[in-house]
Amino acid sequence: MKRLVILISGRGSNMQAIVKACQAEGWPAEVAAVISNRPDAGGLPFAASHGIATAVVDHKAFASREDFDAELARVIDGFSPDLVVLAGFMRILTPAFTARYARRMLNIHPSLLPAFTGLHTHERAIAMGCKVAGVTVHFVTAELDHGAIVMQAAVPVLPGDDAKALSARVLAAEHRIYPQSVRWFIEGALVWNGEVVSHRDGAAQQLLLA
Repeated sequence: MKRLVILISGRGSNMQAIVKACQAEGWPAEVAAVISNRPDAGGLPFAASHGIATAVVDHKAFASREDFDAELARVIDGFSPDLVVLAGFMRILTPAFTARYARRMLNIHPSLLPAFTGLHTHERAIAMGCKVAGVTVHFVTAELDHGAIVMQAAVPVLPGDDAKALSARVLAAEHRIYPQSVRWFIEGALVWNGEVVSHRDGAAQQLLLA
C-alpha cells in the first residue's frame, strides 16, 4: 500500500476528488494525512470525516520560509509518504524542500504549462484571446510551475467567458486528471526519460474537452 500526504490551503476540492477516487476505485494506496497551512481550511473537516489524519502547520507562526518548510517537512515525514500531493497549497516552497521530495511530489496548475505560470491564469488567458485553456499536473521542482508534465486537459474558451466561468470549466477537468495522475504514480506507471515523463503503456496523457 502506497501512502499519500495531501497539502491544502482551502476547501481542497482536488483533495476530495483524490480521496473519493482512491476509495471508489480501490487503489493500492491510502491517504495517510491531509495537512494545511491554514487552521480554518475548509478541507480539513472533510478529511477528518473520512477517517484521515489531519494536521496544521500555520505559516504565520514562523519567522522565515525556511523555518516553515522545515517544520512542514518534519510533519509530512511523520506519515512516511510515498507521494506528496499539492492540492491548492498556496505557498511557494524553498529549493531545499522541493529537493527533499524530488520526483515524489505532484502539483496541479490551472493552465496549459508552460503558458501562464503564476497567478490569475484565467484572466490572462482571456485577455490574450486564447481559444483553449486548461490545466496541468506536473512534478514539483524549485522553479515555480515547472517540472515534468504528467497530464494535461484542454477546455475551450467560449465567447463571453469571464474568469469565473472559465475557472469552473477548468476545475471540472482538474477533478478528472489529478486523481488519474496520482493513480498512475501509485501503480508505478510513470516512466522518466531525462526530464520528460511518459506512461509505461502509452496511455494518453492529454484530455481534450469540448
